Amino acid sequence: MRQLYTKLLPLLLVLGLSGCGYNAFQTLDEETKASWSEVLNQYQRRADLVPNLVETVKGYAEHEKEVLTEVADARSKVGSIQVTPEVLNDPEAFAKFQAAQGQLTSALSRLMAVAENYPNLKADQGFRDLQAQLEGTENRVTVARNRYIESVKEYNISVRSFPNNLTAMMFGYKAKPSFTVENEKAISSAPKVDFGNTK
Repeated sequence: MRQLYTKLLPLLLVLGLSGCGYNAFQTLDEETKASWSEVLNQYQRRADLVPNLVETVKGYAEHEKEVLTEVADARSKVGSIQVTPEVLNDPEAFAKFQAAQGQLTSALSRLMAVAENYPNLKADQGFRDLQAQLEGTENRVTVARNRYIESVKEYNISVRSFPNNLTAMMFGYKAKPSFTVENEKAISSAPKVDFGNTK
């Protein structure tokens, strides 16, 4: 009889774990990581555009040194943050990452505002191409960030819902921080790229 219990115990544990949400946590956690990877991919794409954009603007507006330096510094700060999977579970590290990205977004917006004062710059085809790429990237960032927010929402609901919350406590699953910033409305808008009349 004891041998029968010994053989049935692992089977009961497997069945119990599958019914208590353990496998769902694995799926939701992987979806969250995949969504986060896409956010990082789009942010990296944006960061890669910055040097060419700064160089192009510098060619027409070299005396706008303060704005150009601000953009370069913001990009440097973004690049200095080590983004590991653990960032998703560390609200403080996540907040630092968000703040750095927000600072870069703000600096890029100021750079675009400065560009409005230089008709020759606005007419430059290279600048216009970079602007279009930046606008497209900002849109992709917004989409990727929204997907991440949705995946975190699903994960957090599972962590907090009964009986899954018992499994979460047993295996150490905790709610993940969602993507928020102080001025979400401004950041979710791509920098203005209206060239108006370039005559």
